[in-house]
Amino acid sequence: MRMPSENEIVAPVVAEHSTLYVAVEISRKSWVVGLKSPLGERIGLHSIGAADVEGLKGLIEDHQAKAERTLEREVRILCCYEAGYEGFWLARWLDRAMPVEMIVLDPASLLVNRKAKQRKTDRIDAKKMVRALLAHDRGDAAVLSRVRVPSVEEEDRKRLIRERRRLVKERTSLTNSIKGLLKLHGIFDLEPRAGDFKEKLSKATTAYGEAFPPKARREVLRLAERLALVLRQVAEVEAERDAAAQSGESIRVGDAPQGSEQQASAKIATLAALKGIGPNDATLLTHEIFYRGFRNRRELASWVGLTPTPWASGDTQRDQGIGGDGPAWIRAQIIQIAWRWLRFQPESSLSKWFVERTAGARGRIRRVMVVALARKLLIALWRFSETGLVPSGAKFA
Repeated sequence: MRMPSENEIVAPVVAEHSTLYVAVEISRKSWVVGLKSPLGERIGLHSIGAADVEGLKGLIEDHQAKAERTLEREVRILCCYEAGYEGFWLARWLDRAMPVEMIVLDPASLLVNRKAKQRKTDRIDAKKMVRALLAHDRGDAAVLSRVRVPSVEEEDRKRLIRERRRLVKERTSLTNSIKGLLKLHGIFDLEPRAGDFKEKLSKATTAYGEAFPPKARREVLRLAERLALVLRQVAEVEAERDAAAQSGESIRVGDAPQGSEQQASAKIATLAALKGIGPNDATLLTHEIFYRGFRNRRELASWVGLTPTPWASGDTQRDQGIGGDGPAWIRAQIIQIAWRWLRFQPESSLSKWFVERTAGARGRIRRVMVVALARKLLIALWRFSETGLVPSGAKFA
């Protein structure tokens, strides 16, 4: 076994003795800040008001100044907090306000006690994050997982696809609500999204021969007004999405600046050129997944949650299914893309692989195998987006 060199042993210790470790436990009413100064082993805990960034900055600067006066050398600041609803604004603010190394960590990656009942408070969590930060800085990469902090522009590009998803849900909900009210009185032949819906509603009679009840009619009309607004907004969002895709048709991916809006539009246009990949699919793949800079296919599939989860202990060996990491709605969309790929790209190598593996099976076997197809297809589309390598046998629209 190779023994670690003297540099490998000493380097983390030297870094620890000149580093101020900071962990921020964020909550709605107050924040708990854990600090580990190079002057001692104790983790100090401090409470500040929620979103009191000036107070946080002052607290960090006070401890840094005290350590630098005592040690007579520059003290590095390493700060972390858990990714959550607050997003990345705190990381961006601290990065602009002071010289600090930021780590936004995945809360699910922190080790937890496996006892039936666990103690949990903000103070305990702050200490736990400081200890994890210390171990990570010493070289133990397994104690936490870092979350990639997107640029403001990258994060803003996600809004379009997410707004459309929310609007489509509202459209479905309003349509079903209107149809439900109509069915209560035996009216089945009116389509809420039709242009002449209000005109037909004014003439509609119930299945038992009476006029449509007035309060129910007014409720349906109010729902129809909200539905009309949602339909208009869906059209606006889709027009903006399609315009972005069309603007990228004249741009080569390699010619656009790295990470720019032009490069993203070019990638969307490239993906949408494949038969079976629509502008919505291409936009989602580009703005939600491929921009993250994955180093290999394993990282990509793991982030989406399409990798296997083995359980092997002693004589027990079984598979627990896919990991399920990452947003479930993105994973569901990728599986939908895989089903469409089978329909529109039957001559591709991936579709032929699926047909051979299922061998005419139905039901559960196909649903299981389409997840495997989704993983393979996602990797193929990622390679196509990044390198231009066309999936084997794929056709363009």
